[in-house]
Amino acid sequence: MSEIKSYLRSLERSRDSMRAENRPKVFSLRGREWDLCDTVFAPLHAGTTEIVLDILGLSDPTHPWRGTFLEIGCGTGVVAVTAALAGCERVIASDINPAAVANAALNARRHEVADRLQAVHSDLFEDLPAELRFDTIIWSSPYVRAPEDFQFGTPLERAYVDPGYQAHHRYVDEAPRRLTDGGRALLHFSSRGDMEGLRRIAEETGRRLRILSRSVVVDRDDLVEHFLVEVRADGKTPETRDTTGREEASGARHARTMPQPA
Repeated sequence: MSEIKSYLRSLERSRDSMRAENRPKVFSLRGREWDLCDTVFAPLHAGTTEIVLDILGLSDPTHPWRGTFLEIGCGTGVVAVTAALAGCERVIASDINPAAVANAALNARRHEVADRLQAVHSDLFEDLPAELRFDTIIWSSPYVRAPEDFQFGTPLERAYVDPGYQAHHRYVDEAPRRLTDGGRALLHFSSRGDMEGLRRIAEETGRRLRILSRSVVVDRDDLVEHFLVEVRADGKTPETRDTTGREEASGARHARTMPQPA
């Protein structure tokens, strides 16, 4: 296992994020103030929250959003709250960590979108009403694979690693079934994860993966490529396709080029 993909390195990062200097009670991000609760993923420590805002296009005020929006693994709720501020009529911010659910609700109140944002406790889709459908689903996954028998020691570790890609398997399988007609199931992934393993999951579940955008960032002296991946239930209008079940949009290298929700 390369160092960049090491789950032990990711666990060390999760421990480092709990240091007092990395956990301000209130932090600034993209011109707004946000509350950060104990044991919740710290956006300023990892930097991936801003990457998700950019690859979704939520940082661009010239592209308003509409419809229903679900964020899996919402943490502080920055992405979900920003989606509500961008115009989504109904937003659900979901997390398996109860502290994160409370944190997202706190930030919804701070930014006065609690009337259209509901923070809920759920393990992926498990505790969401079966009838709910969404125009956009996004999960910024814990893309570093841990051994299948790994046992979590703290709630925060769930934000950093996925043992045996069990959670990824569940998301790829179920997310397309939770969409409205024309909706999109999205996954934020990176080169620190096991892309070939993700493609195998897509094959096993009868799904296809389409890379919508890519972004290369410097992460503590490492070059890491981040991807916005669409999980599709079938092979409609692929740009390119290979035998692994992958679909990849040609040339999409910047988050702002991604089509916005209708």
